[in-house]
This record gives sequence, structure tokens and C-alpha cells, in this order.
Amino acid sequence: MPLSLLKDLVKLPSITPQECGIYTMIKEKFSQIQTPLLESLVIEQENNGVKNLFYLFYPKGADIGALPHLCFAGHIDVVPAGENWQYEPFSAKEVDGYIYGRGTQDMKGGVSAFVSAICQSLKSQSLENCMLSILLTSDEEGEGTYGTKIMLETLQKRSLLPDCCIVAEPTSTHHTGDTIKIGRRGSINGTLIIEGKQGHVAYPQKCLNPIELLGSKLGLLAGVNLDNGNSYFEPSKLVITDIRGGMEVVNVTPQNLKIMFNVRNSPLNNEDSIRNYIEGVLETLPYTLTLKTSSLPFITESNTELVKSLNAVIETKVGKKAELSTSGGTSDARFFSAFGVKVVELGVPNDRIHAINERVKIDDILILHDIFIDFLAIFKKSAKKFV
Repeated sequence: MPLSLLKDLVKLPSITPQECGIYTMIKEKFSQIQTPLLESLVIEQENNGVKNLFYLFYPKGADIGALPHLCFAGHIDVVPAGENWQYEPFSAKEVDGYIYGRGTQDMKGGVSAFVSAICQSLKSQSLENCMLSILLTSDEEGEGTYGTKIMLETLQKRSLLPDCCIVAEPTSTHHTGDTIKIGRRGSINGTLIIEGKQGHVAYPQKCLNPIELLGSKLGLLAGVNLDNGNSYFEPSKLVITDIRGGMEVVNVTPQNLKIMFNVRNSPLNNEDSIRNYIEGVLETLPYTLTLKTSSLPFITESNTELVKSLNAVIETKVGKKAELSTSGGTSDARFFSAFGVKVVELGVPNDRIHAINERVKIDDILILHDIFIDFLAIFKKSAKKFV
């Protein structure tokens, strides 16, 4: 089932924020789960063209606010395909053990794996003392303004937030199960403007050259580690991405020098600590500094039942436990963490995400599906341990 579902999903060109009828397809799959002991609740949202879906399964007659709750989450939107593909990017062409197409790795592969796993798990054994849900959005690759965060706000108001969540982003490096993301660094963008006084280069005493003002201090900013990191996170590094000033002439000194930078930060740093560091470097220089946090760092401790049980299943399926990582960019997992949900990310390899000829190995989809099946069995049996 996961392979046929994946092909069906890939054939729908759901470029952000388009949804292309994918939710209807998934709801039809779930409607085929026939058991008198199971009830469901569906919440759908549409804001500014973005569509979100929350689908909850729970035991018939249960107090849905009181049971342990596991959620699988992800996005069904994809980035534009680009040109010069070997196979048509929305054809889901199967060749030599791979399925080609935009979104096969990021992340319709993960969605097809957990939707299929849920269907198989609930058909074989209903829920007794726990709840199971999915949360999907059509805006993760874009701004994310009306996506996962908005649905979580709704769930919080209705006392439906999950206790733990698996986001099926493509986290693996070589094969499915070699990496679990248990956290992510945050991202802080900065703009630093060194103020000067424009003038003729022949009269430097009448000018205030911002380039000269910065001078030797640049080395204390460019590429500097703002902390030493810890067992979960690499050091937070200040990375300068753009420097510009002047009018592209050789006889006029600049009025100012503009520097743009980014810090992928661990919980050891934030806007205040970055501001204090820059103030200490620049001291009395005339400057303005603007900082904006685009995402917060988070961590799910490695000793939680979510991480331990998932890694135990991986070890059984692939013969080795996964590396616990916080590397890479940001994802919607950060929104779950901000709402107090224990969250990890596990999916297929990511070697071709957003690239021409994106593809996924069929075996990686099947392994991910089987990992989710076994994990669901553990959760249904011992759900209280995950709260």
C-alpha cells in the first residue's frame, strides 16, 4: 500500500500552497477502516490558500482529552520541479528499484509510509487506551504562516494536543533509520550597519570611513563560535552572508557599511546574548543592529520513551541504532515542541531533496513503513509510558 499511495501522491503537483485533492484521497483511505470500536474526528482548515488536515482516531465512547495521544505529522506541499528531469517530475516513474518524482523524498514518501502504517495497524488491532492522529499542511516549504502552527493553536484550544509526535521528514543519510532528529537549531537573522561620513578620498580627515572603523574587528565577528555547543548541539556560529557599502566608485568613501548575517543557534544562545557579544566587540563604534528570530531551537531528550522505543524498533529492523542528531535546517517539528509536545523526526534519505531527479529507493519506503508499524504496536500496548 505505501508504494501505490506514494505514486498517487506524487502524481498530484501540490506545489506550495496547493493541496490538489490529497486530503480527500487520504480521508478515503481512512474511511475504509471498518471497526465498531473506533471513532474519528476530522478538523480541516483553509487560510490564504493553505489547507491543513487533522484526523484523529480514538476508542468509541472515550474521553478524547484524557488518553495518551500519538501524532504523525508532515507536509504534502513540494517545491517547484525545475527543468531537465530524466523522467517527468510528476509521473512517479519506477526505475531500477527507485520511484522518481518531486516530493518522493520530501516528503510524500514519509506521508505515504505513516498513512499506510496507520491503516494496517488499525485494521489489525483497534485502539483501547490511546489516541492516534495525523496532522498535515500544504505550507511547509513556504512561509508556514498558516500551516502547522495554526492547526496546533486550534488543537490547544480544544484540548487535543498530542503528547508525542513523529514528523516523517527525510532525516536519513544513507538508508532509512540511520538518523533520528531529536532537535533542531534555531535561526536568527541579523543586519549590522556601521555608520560613517561620506567624503572625498583625498581628504580622509574630513571623512569617517566605516570600513576602516570595522577594520580588525571583522575577525571577531566573521565565523566566530558564540558558544562551545554541548552533547546535542554544535557551536552556534555567526555566519556573515553579505557585506556592502559605497557607490562602486574609487574616489568616494562610503556613508555606511551594511553586514547581513545568520546564526543557527542552540539553546545556549538567543537574541540577547548575540546582541551583548556584538556590543562587546564594537564597543563605541557608531552602529545599528537589528536581530530577528525566525525559528527557536528545541530538543527532545534522548531518554524519553519516544526516542528509546523508536530507536529500539530501528535497531531490530536495520540491525543498528540510529544516530541522534540536531543538524540541518528547520522543520515544522519546532512548532510541536513550542506547544510542549515531545517530537522527533524520522524519514527516508535526503540526498536528493529539492534537486533535479529527486527519487526515493523503494526499500527505504518499505522499511520506514515497517518501522512505523512496529512502533505503533509498542505505543498501543504501553501508551501511558509516552505521556
